Amino acid sequence: MDKIILQGLRVSGILGVHEWERQRPRPIVIQITLFVDTRRAGRSDDLADCVDYSLLAGRVREHVAHAARHTVEALANDLAALCLEMPGVQKAIVRVDKPGAIPEAESVGVEVERKRADFL
Repeated sequence: MDKIILQGLRVSGILGVHEWERQRPRPIVIQITLFVDTRRAGRSDDLADCVDYSLLAGRVREHVAHAARHTVEALANDLAALCLEMPGVQKAIVRVDKPGAIPEAESVGVEVERKRADFL
C-alpha cells in the first residue's frame, strides 16, 4: 500500500484538562500518514484521481479549532476518523503532539492507527 504523508501540520486549538489549558488556543502539531493506492493517480497524473490532502488539512484545522477536546487520545481518534472519510483512504496513522504539555519535554504525543473497517 502506498502512503501520503502530511508532516508537521501546525494548528491551534483548545486541548487539555487543566483550566489554564482551556483558556485560549495553543499550538498542536499533527502528523498524518494515509494508506492509499496511488497507481491510478500515477498513470493519469490527474488530481481527480488523488486524495485531496489540501482539503484534508483544512478539515483537520477546522476540527481542531472547534473540538475543544480534553485528551490528546480523543483528538487523535477524531482525526483518524476524519481521515478515513476521505475517498480512497484505507488506513490512517495519526500522531497528535501537544508542545509544552510537560515542562521537561518538548511535547507529549499520541499516535493511533485505524483502518476503514474499524469504523464500519
